[in-house]
Amino acid sequence: MKLAHLPLRVSIGAFVLNSGLGKRNLEGGAAEGLHGMAVGAMPQLAQLEPARFAKLLSYAEISLGAALLAPFVPATLAGLGLTALGAGLVQLYLKTPGLREPGSLRPTQQGTGLAKDSWLLGAGLTLVLEGLTHGRKRH
Repeated sequence: MKLAHLPLRVSIGAFVLNSGLGKRNLEGGAAEGLHGMAVGAMPQLAQLEPARFAKLLSYAEISLGAALLAPFVPATLAGLGLTALGAGLVQLYLKTPGLREPGSLRPTQQGTGLAKDSWLLGAGLTLVLEGLTHGRKRH
């Protein structure tokens, strides 16, 4: 892990890991609410039961958080995972009614929490691009 990546990977990795750990035992209404929002943005997720979806999301977040924190995981790989998470959250923000001002990308009060997750997409893309361009000779 490059020293310059440390603040980004530790802060985001710890946050994502904690989020995943918090979803490990979601059931009932909490799992249904999480699943319902996800299905609104990605209808193909309707085939999963809410508790199973929450469990899979938990595993994915735990794995991603650990990968971001692990110094031996290459920036490109950690960045790909973070880009996927960020892209999913941005899609959720864009497709969920009431999260954006009408005809705008600007968030409503309710949408601010998800709109800020666009930073995760940017951070993931930064790690991927830096990883892909690292070591290339500049002309």
